[in-house]
Amino acid sequence: MPAPVPRQRAIPAADGGQAPAAAQSNGSVQDSAEARTAAPHTAAPASESGAPDRTGTAPDRSETAAHTNLTLLLIQNDPGGSPIVPDLLDQSGKPIRVRAARNLTEAERLLTDDVHCILLDLALPAPGRAGDGDELAVLKHVLELAPRHAVLALTGADDTERGAEAVRVGAQDYLVRDELDGRLLSRAIRYAVERKRSDSAERRLAEGRVRAQENRRLERGLLPTPLLDGSSLRFAARYRPGRSRALLGGDFYDVVRTPDGTVHAMIGDVCGHGPDEAALGVELRIAWRALTLAGLCGDQLLGTLQEVLEHERSDDEIFATLCTVDIAPDGRRAGLCLAGHPSPLVARPGTPARLLPYDNNGPALGLLPHARWPRTQVELGAEWSLMLYTDGLIEGRVGDTGERLGQEGMVEMIRRQLSAGLSGEELLRTAVNEVRDLNGGELTDDVAVLLLDRGA
Repeated sequence: MPAPVPRQRAIPAADGGQAPAAAQSNGSVQDSAEARTAAPHTAAPASESGAPDRTGTAPDRSETAAHTNLTLLLIQNDPGGSPIVPDLLDQSGKPIRVRAARNLTEAERLLTDDVHCILLDLALPAPGRAGDGDELAVLKHVLELAPRHAVLALTGADDTERGAEAVRVGAQDYLVRDELDGRLLSRAIRYAVERKRSDSAERRLAEGRVRAQENRRLERGLLPTPLLDGSSLRFAARYRPGRSRALLGGDFYDVVRTPDGTVHAMIGDVCGHGPDEAALGVELRIAWRALTLAGLCGDQLLGTLQEVLEHERSDDEIFATLCTVDIAPDGRRAGLCLAGHPSPLVARPGTPARLLPYDNNGPALGLLPHARWPRTQVELGAEWSLMLYTDGLIEGRVGDTGERLGQEGMVEMIRRQLSAGLSGEELLRTAVNEVRDLNGGELTDDVAVLLLDRGA
């Protein structure tokens, strides 16, 4: 970017045990020592407890099953008299730990981060829902209480229909109490944990796709729609963000026609390539359009935009370059203001394409308080093409030499393409693709190019 490079700032660096197998005690809660110490928010190692990782996202309970002992929470009216065999083994032969609770109050206290699966007796009454007629009220309560845990429903031999309904509501599977043995339960627990893991991964994938679609729609909506009604000028634009899988970068542009017939065009570049820079670029574009339609131009407009930038940027060292052009209603002359930005290219019939004067290039927005940006008057003539671009178009590498294309290389490339008869969208598409090919791959910087044409 042809602007003073800000000084580099230093970036700061990014800043529980296993319980024994449960034993029955007094027909209430197995492993009384574990029950006394297992508070709902007991801390545990991140690898076992599912504590948030460095990305701030807590892994699903089932994702820890592959590298830690499984823990089962049994919620049943009389766990002390249960026929469930306590000697349960997982697929690798490790013992499955069992906790037991007589009601949902005890279950909530025992539902710590290291629990992977819940075995719920559907005959258990749901708190506060007595007499409401919902046979699956207790299951729905548990699913609300533990949305990220695998759940197995326990039914009687004559109540398998309710078990099937429990699966439709959200349980991973159901088991018949009278048919239960240690081997069947061990297999069912492993299956439920893996199914929950698969369901959670599928849900996250679907949510990610929806978010990506929403982001694409949002970014498309933030790209400008030129306001050129009543103008004889032809408009074309090409935009390629440097961020992977993004539709919007820190580059921005816009074109509007004011009631007096003047066509105003602008292109700019916020330093950086992240979503914050993209958002700031959108803010500056919208502010530019509003200020232009309100009658501001030249130095007054750029000074107001600098105030917007200073208030909206997340860091005092963020700046933006800008090029504005206001084309007179007759289309034969224009005013040019540059704020640390490359000068536009103009092409006329019979003369080689060249850059407009850039001697009065002022500082980038956000660098100097109370800066001034002179306005240069340029003659365009009766027939012309005017191309505004960001530095992403000229800073790509040229082959293996490591040299950048630069403005001179860009001008020669556009001259050659104009001589080949290219114009409008085809010209811009070919120019951006050639710059990418010369670079030997995708460009890392954002690229924005717009073209205004006036026929004879």
